[in-house]
Amino acid sequence: MSAETLTIKTADGSFSAYARGKGPAIIVIQEIFGINQVMRDICDDLAASGYRAICPDLFWRIEPGIELTDQTDAEWKQAFDLFGKFDPDKGVEDIAATIAHARGEGAEKVGAVGFCLGGLLAYLTACRTDCDASVGYYGVGIQDRLGESGKITSPLLLHIAGKDQFVPPEAQKAILDGLKANLKVEMHLYPERDHAFARVGGAHYHGEDAETANNRTMAFFEKHLG
Repeated sequence: MSAETLTIKTADGSFSAYARGKGPAIIVIQEIFGINQVMRDICDDLAASGYRAICPDLFWRIEPGIELTDQTDAEWKQAFDLFGKFDPDKGVEDIAATIAHARGEGAEKVGAVGFCLGGLLAYLTACRTDCDASVGYYGVGIQDRLGESGKITSPLLLHIAGKDQFVPPEAQKAILDGLKANLKVEMHLYPERDHAFARVGGAHYHGEDAETANNRTMAFFEKHLG
């Protein structure tokens, strides 16, 4: 099935989303680089595995259609500028609208998977939406939102990089300690990995641990989405 561009409506406007495949839906939540080739490749892989993958443009209020890589200093600067202007609460609202869109298409089960910024948003998606299962890779800032963890009612899987330059050891400890008693939350620590160890082509990509994390993610979705 070829890729599609969806238009999703929310309370204060509408935004586009990259979509591919059919089956149970998985919302793919972007990093700070927009819907770039990395995000599209993740969607395509999920579609090939029998899922309906939808990646919403969460930066649409700032700059619609932004697409950056992690290969130049200028792009990193632009990405961090976008990150600084981004409202995570609005982002979760957009994810909720995307989940509703997927259910409106007929999806009986809807999951979410996010990376970096998207890792935080995947956590908040588990806290605030009716998503059936959520996965976060090396989420940044989760330790500041642990007060919401009591609202998690559906399964959540977190991948934590032990040497994450954006999530220091004390933040990792707070996350692990704060969520370990929650039976809905599964966490895996990759002690020697840095941030974005699963981003193909990235400076800290580690094939073996990325494969381990991705296999855990797919098993998690197979269990909870069917």
